[in-house]
Amino acid sequence: MKRTRHAPAPSAARPWIRRPEPALAAVLLLVAASFASLDLHIAEFLSADNLAAAGRFSAELLHPALDPGFVAKVGDAALETLAMSALGTALAAVAGLLIARLAPTVRPLLNVLRSVPELVWASLLLIAVGLGPFAGTLALALHTTGVLGRLYLETFENLPPEAAFALRSAGASATQIFCYAELPQALPQLVSYTVYRWENNIRAAAVLGVVGAGGLGQMLAFHLQLFQLGRASTVILAMLVLVAVVDAGSALLRARLA
Repeated sequence: MKRTRHAPAPSAARPWIRRPEPALAAVLLLVAASFASLDLHIAEFLSADNLAAAGRFSAELLHPALDPGFVAKVGDAALETLAMSALGTALAAVAGLLIARLAPTVRPLLNVLRSVPELVWASLLLIAVGLGPFAGTLALALHTTGVLGRLYLETFENLPPEAAFALRSAGASATQIFCYAELPQALPQLVSYTVYRWENNIRAAAVLGVVGAGGLGQMLAFHLQLFQLGRASTVILAMLVLVAVVDAGSALLRARLA
């Protein structure tokens, strides 16, 4: 009579599930070592003087400057930030698509582009093209090209091959296969990735202004340096509204695509 071989119980196959103490102790030890190695001034942070200064800072931020002239300037800066993010994302989408389809062997280039943060790209480009939104737009485009190029490349690699194989068997050219088989299948995913990266670039464009790349970030850095907290609060509110509007619009678009 043939014996049935039973699979081991989960607790027997994975002893760490039954005895999580060593893993928990290792995590606690890592947390304790992190506190010991970092120069944290918790006592100073909770001192009466610092808490009072933080309270005054917060109180000033709760009273944004709403004079019409300044609000108009903030609106112009918000449009500039929106334009930087949109143009940077569009350039990256075109470059990423070309790289994904024409030069899929340049994965190391994509890794380099997306490994360098936008702030570093902007700092380098400011030397070449000077202050202003042009440097910020190029910085967003370079970093986002690395991200979208990799996502596009993986999307095309994971497409079902049947439609392309049928066109290839019928004698279609590589361009026809791309236009009538690969692109229609990949387009919803490509648009979803692009819109998601545009959301991220809205936030990144707002931060890039801190190094002089234009937009809301540049206004925020300027007014914080002068301790004009009411005006800085207005800029922060504009950032929040801009991100919320773009998030809502892109979420609706992705839902329709899905």
